[in-house]
Amino acid sequence: MVINGIQKSSEYLKQREELINHDRALRADHKRDPLSPAETIADQFIRKLRATEASTIWSADYPSIPHPFPGMEFLTGRSIITKTKIYSILSKMPKGAILHSHFDAMGNAAEILGLVLQQPAMHIRCVKPLTVSNIKTVLPEFQCLPQEMYPSEVTLLTDPSYKNTWISVKLAREMFDPKLGGPEGFDRWVIAAMTIDPSEAYGTHNTVKKIWQKFGSTFGLYERMLHYVPIFQEYFRRFILSAIEDGISYLEIRMNFPYKCLANDGKSLLSDREIFQIFDRVLNDIKAEMKSQGREDEFFGAKIVITALRMIPVQDLEPRLRNCIALKKEFPHLIAGFDLVGHEDTCHPLKYYLEPLLKFREMQREARVEIPFLFHAGETFGDGTEADMNLYDATLLGTKRIGHGFSLIKHPKLLEICKEREIAIEVCPISNEVLRLTSSMHMHPLPALFNHGLHIVLSSDDPSIWGSMGLTFDFYQVLVSSELTGIIQLGEVAKDSIKYSMLTSEEKQTVLTAWQRRWDKFIESVVNEEMTTRSVE
Repeated sequence: MVINGIQKSSEYLKQREELINHDRALRADHKRDPLSPAETIADQFIRKLRATEASTIWSADYPSIPHPFPGMEFLTGRSIITKTKIYSILSKMPKGAILHSHFDAMGNAAEILGLVLQQPAMHIRCVKPLTVSNIKTVLPEFQCLPQEMYPSEVTLLTDPSYKNTWISVKLAREMFDPKLGGPEGFDRWVIAAMTIDPSEAYGTHNTVKKIWQKFGSTFGLYERMLHYVPIFQEYFRRFILSAIEDGISYLEIRMNFPYKCLANDGKSLLSDREIFQIFDRVLNDIKAEMKSQGREDEFFGAKIVITALRMIPVQDLEPRLRNCIALKKEFPHLIAGFDLVGHEDTCHPLKYYLEPLLKFREMQREARVEIPFLFHAGETFGDGTEADMNLYDATLLGTKRIGHGFSLIKHPKLLEICKEREIAIEVCPISNEVLRLTSSMHMHPLPALFNHGLHIVLSSDDPSIWGSMGLTFDFYQVLVSSELTGIIQLGEVAKDSIKYSMLTSEEKQTVLTAWQRRWDKFIESVVNEEMTTRSVE
């Protein structure tokens, strides 16, 4: 009887293993070629390290963090993440491409303020005098002024007699009231307005509607701070270099056009053509710099996804689409596609713009250009709402990728279509969590999308606002919140970010080949880390 019981148990265990393998068969890390010996060691090491850090670093006591756990709320857990070895390892990983991020929110907030302070033309004001009691609620407003409009009389922002007048940003900072923290207090005030902090995301603004109000207010600041050509150029250069250091070799950046950027005189606006010329020049300079360092494998370039806000009237869209075609003709190597952006729960749905979007296809045929749709859709936890229904329209309109797709998991037929048509999903994990679509990464639908075999690319969305420049933090949150996901799955995500970019087939092959060389070196470094750790133990 015991023998029979053992036989039955062994059969059961065999069936169990077969069922698990069948269930996981669609995952990218299960479908790929057999792992190399080094990849096997690296994968096992990362999984062991994840378990170790969960029981040590994440189980330690932190006075200001009452419930630490891997994959927790990012803004609260960020300080713990940076202490982990996994974060350090992932910072060196070649991550492929960023395919979903918005130009005006891709740099470090403190660095942006530093750039503003370097420009005499940049001025600041606020609606009332700043005091200890109102500094957390009164927002700064920035403006580049031509020299003839510099104020002749200056009243400090913290003076009781102040009345909403412009003052040089540099002077405002230097003379900031010591009772409010002096210059450092000025920095804290401005950066708080540029970013979302834990108390806002998880306390005062802990609903989607409320957090989007704060989120929207930050863009008003960034627009006024960045849309001045000396700042614009340096900002762009810095965030590209920062991305390269984080292991990113290519970017597709969403930008609203027309893009209103002031020229050096602080009065005239650059044309869209001039914006693209600057974009091209900065990229070429960076490529030349990387080549001179023998690092040309690390950066291939960037393109723009031209966007329009979902708030514009339908009749205003066609002129923007015609402008998009004109720019594509002149800068074919710099334009990746077109998108409509804005809060899906409150702005116009895709179907509102149906006529001009359908017409855009014919306009492209006549102009002999190709500008793919790369639509935001399903950035909502609604089910059957207009924002959720955007997924159907994005699919019918032929989108090549879906931005966010948070509610996609609710639609079995759309999941099937995305797999059949190889529509990649641009998942922005930290953005979704901070903007309150999910309470933590453990509640995010991403693991289900992995398990359904969809092609996923991880992106940062608006990292300036939550302090997650590059992709390391997003990759980290995804890795530690799933027992199933390992370094191999992240590698497949990185490859897919290149495969589902809007590069040409030849360009993709070039970038993938370079990525593979870097991946092999990265895996070797992880194996060396494993050996060092084992020798210490």
